[in-house]
Amino acid sequence: MATLPVYPWHLAPDGLATRRQLRALGLRPGGQDVAAQLERPRRRRGPLVAYLYRVDRARPVRPMTPGRAAALAAAMLARRTCPTCRTDVGYCIPRSLGMCVPCHDLPQS
Repeated sequence: MATLPVYPWHLAPDGLATRRQLRALGLRPGGQDVAAQLERPRRRRGPLVAYLYRVDRARPVRPMTPGRAAALAAAMLARRTCPTCRTDVGYCIPRSLGMCVPCHDLPQS
């Protein structure tokens, strides 16, 4: 069983990138295994770990289809709709409140 190469934070070699860096390039890992990892030390806990993928094996991001766009729009509408007053409030309802801010601030009768 082979172990992954470990690099210190900010010292990864060229040709390796994290998922976010791949996404910024318009790429995705595409099913490849993790090639290496970065470790950032912390004082009182274990190190932060970021997995690295090979850029040359990465694939382009899949294009947004009309069905996926419709599903995403429906999901965002559900997050913006208050369950109490049933209106689209224009922002995502805070999960801590469970309803829009005006409904939450109304005095309970």
